[in-house]
Amino acid sequence: MIRGSIHDTAARRDEPPLIPRLLAERGLFALGDKGDDRLGAGLAATPIKGKNKPEWQKEYNRLHARLRGPGERMFAQLKSWGVFDEVRCDPHPVTRIAKAVQALNSYEHHSA
Repeated sequence: MIRGSIHDTAARRDEPPLIPRLLAERGLFALGDKGDDRLGAGLAATPIKGKNKPEWQKEYNRLHARLRGPGERMFAQLKSWGVFDEVRCDPHPVTRIAKAVQALNSYEHHSA
């Protein structure tokens, strides 16, 4: 199987569990989507599911969406440009491109 050809949730469940270990070592956590709620306590802060939520849960979900939004926009832009289409190497060099796109999206979003 080609790396990157599986869903991100399945990739996070692969052995060894690298992402949880790295996050724990650095005292960090991830912002996940609603599908990440089964990945283990402390790995991902996810939106609260369900209907008729109390106001504090709605506010939590709004804050979560605001924090996650810039990263989602950055990845959408990278996909639309086809940045990852030809990457067949270690993904670390692509990090600079991702950071540049994030900066451009942030500039465009805040200058409007």
